Formats: sequence, structure tokens, C-alpha cells
Amino acid sequence: MQIPLEDFYEDIIGKAMRGRHISEGELSEKTGIDRDTLGRICRGEFSDESALPKIAAQLGLDPGALMISASKSWLPRSVSLEGLLQFNTAYRDMRVNAFLIWDPASKEAAAFDTGTNVDDMIAEVADRGLTLKYIFLTHTHNDHVADLERLKAAAPGARVYANRLEPWPGAESFVEGASFPLGSMTIDTRTTSGHSEGGTTYVINGLARPVAVVGDALFAGSMGGGMVSFADALRNNREKIMTLPDDTVICPGHGPLTSIAEEKRHNPFFPELS
Repeated sequence: MQIPLEDFYEDIIGKAMRGRHISEGELSEKTGIDRDTLGRICRGEFSDESALPKIAAQLGLDPGALMISASKSWLPRSVSLEGLLQFNTAYRDMRVNAFLIWDPASKEAAAFDTGTNVDDMIAEVADRGLTLKYIFLTHTHNDHVADLERLKAAAPGARVYANRLEPWPGAESFVEGASFPLGSMTIDTRTTSGHSEGGTTYVINGLARPVAVVGDALFAGSMGGGMVSFADALRNNREKIMTLPDDTVICPGHGPLTSIAEEKRHNPFFPELS
């Protein structure tokens, strides 16, 4: 089953407004859109196509991609890749992802976050005869580490890692650029902070396509909110994620899998790439 998008145009506009510290009143004044119409747009009540390009221009967004988001006409292509599984679990009124990646030859595996329930992940490790070597944290927000203790108990030999900028009890720390072997594969680390203090993107090479597990740095057609720094989040995404090869599979913390090529065309936050 296709996992729905995490964000639509109203979420994207809201994140850009908050990140750039622009109020509805200021945006109304800058765009010439009356407050009532703008309020409806910001609530997701799409009513005026002519308004979106004006909003996009003021918020540094791509107007075409924002229009596609408003039309709800795009979903990324589904991904089937040997050595990669996605787990999608409920957290309050939303859903969160965790991932399992393994070397098909050696059967060594790494988990990325836990979501809220690791039962299915534990079952897949057993059914496929995998050895869980690592548990990597993209960041330490509760929805991403909620079932960490159970995963550790199920795989007592697995080493847990978190970025030194965002330490976690019981996890070993690493600095950006650290690389980890997984069978014949490699896992490289890039700090993509902004949503969190030490948000990390893990770039995995050795499967049929490169893979980037990005946490809440980037979503299909959107990005995580700049809870620490919107400017840093946007810069890190541009410099450390969007520069990856076009065929890179993006594994986000919420929503469906996507690819760099699709994000260049459909993500409003990167108008320079569309």
C-alpha cells in the first residue's frame, strides 16, 4: 500500500512562513492577497490558483511544484530494492518510518530508527536470517526512538549510534564523516541539522541504487520543520542531500520513499533545481 505524503501545500507554506518569520498579515501585504483568502489558503482550503505564485515568490518556493502539491496530483514512484525495507507505525495522529538495510551477501543488517513498534522489524530480521549489526538514530525525537529498548533487547549484539551533536543514553557517538562497513557495503554520515540539533543523513552504497536515510531533514515533496534553524535545515538539505546522485532512494522519517530526481522536480523548497 502506498504511504501518503506527509505534507501538502498548506504545510509547506506554513513551514516556509515560520522559517522566514513572516506572519499572515505580512504575507498578505507583500502579495496583495486579502487576509480572508490567504487565511483559507493557509488552512488548506485551496481556492485561488493565481495566489500561489505570489506566495511562492515571497517564500522562496517553486510555484510549479507548489501548484502540483495543491492539486494533489503527484506521488513518488514506488520503490522495490533488495536489501531495503520500510516500516511505518502509528504515533499519535500521524505515522513514522523506520528502515532496515542489509547486505544480501553477508546478511549483515542495520536498523535506522525504530518508530513506535519494532515487532515487524524483529520478525523480518529473523525470517531473513539477518544479523543486526547496527542501530543508527537519525535524530532523537520520541517518535523515532520510541521502541529502541525493545530492539536493543532483541539484538543484544547490535551497536547503537547517534551523532555527537545529539547524544542519546546508551548510544555511541560519532562525528560527521564517520563511515561504517556493512558486509561489502558502506554507510557514510552527513550532519543535516536544522530540524534537530544533530540530525543525520546516512548514505548507503552497495545496493542496486544508492540510499539515503534522511530522518526528518527531507520528505517527499517537502522537508521537516526548522525547529532548531530553518536556514540551517534548508542549507544542509541543499548541500548534503540534494547533491546526491539522481537515482538515490530517499528514506524519510515520515511519508513515502522518494528519489533525488523526483525531489528536484516536485519539492517546492528547491526552486533552483526544478
